[in-house]
Amino acid sequence: MSVHTADIKRITTHVIQEMKNRGEKISCLTAYDYSMAGIVDAAGVELILVGDSASNVMAGHETTLPITIDQMIYHASSVVRAVKRALVVVDLPFGSYQGNSREALNSAIRIMKESGAHAVKLEGGLEIKDSITRILSAGVPVMGHLGLTPQSIYKFGTYTVRAKHEAEAQKLLEDAKMLEEVGCFSVVLEKIPAKLTKQVSESIQIPTIGIGAGPHADGQVLVIHDLLGINKAFKPRFLRHYADLNGIMTDAISNYIKDVKGKSFPNEQESY
Repeated sequence: MSVHTADIKRITTHVIQEMKNRGEKISCLTAYDYSMAGIVDAAGVELILVGDSASNVMAGHETTLPITIDQMIYHASSVVRAVKRALVVVDLPFGSYQGNSREALNSAIRIMKESGAHAVKLEGGLEIKDSITRILSAGVPVMGHLGLTPQSIYKFGTYTVRAKHEAEAQKLLEDAKMLEEVGCFSVVLEKIPAKLTKQVSESIQIPTIGIGAGPHADGQVLVIHDLLGINKAFKPRFLRHYADLNGIMTDAISNYIKDVKGKSFPNEQESY
C-alpha cells in the first residue's frame, strides 16, 4: 500500500524516488532564511533548495558567481534550523567543485557538517563527473543540474533557452543518463524545451525537477521571492505569481509611516 506524501514525517531521497515511481509530482521551492523556510516547510513542499540564487535575491548581485561557500553555509544552516519535514538541498557555489574533485568533496563535506543539510546540488554534466563521483563516494546525496546553468552565464552569454538544437539536446540527454548512472538522486532541468524535458524524464529513472522546462518534469521548482511577487523586476515566461507581496508590504510600510507621523502609533493600548 502506498503512503501519501502528506503523511510522511520526513522527506528523504527514497521518498522522492517513490514519488516519481507512482507518478506523484514533486514540489520544490527555494528558501534562504529561518523565517521563510519555516513557512515553506509547514506549507508542505517536499524539497527546499538553498540556491546560490541567494546571491541575486538576498545580496543583490547580478549573477550567482560572487556567493561564497561560507555564505551558502550561513543560509543553509538558517534554513535547516527551521525545517521539520522537507529535504534540504544546498547549491555548491561557483569555484567550489569545478576542475578539482578533492576540493569538491571538501566543499560538500563542509556544507553537510556545518549546515546540517541533506544533499548538495552541482551544475554540469560529463565535465564534472569526477567531482560528483567523489562526493557520492563519501555518502553525500547529489542532485544534478542541466540546461541553463547560471554559474556558466559568462560562457553562454545569455539566459535564453538551452538545448534547442539537436547536438546540445543530445548532450543533455547523455549527461542526464550519466548523472543517473553515477548515482545522483535527481536532476534539475532549467530552461529547456518541454519536449526535451519529456524525453529526459522518460529516459531516466531518477526524478527530474523543472524550472522553465514545461509540464513533463517529475517536479517543479521556483524561487520563493519570484512566486510571492516580492521581486517585481523578474518576469520570465515560466514564472507564475501566486501573490503580490511587494504591493502588500509596500502598503503596510506606508501605513506604518503614516501612523508614526500622525502620532496614532503607538496608541494607549500599545503602550506600557
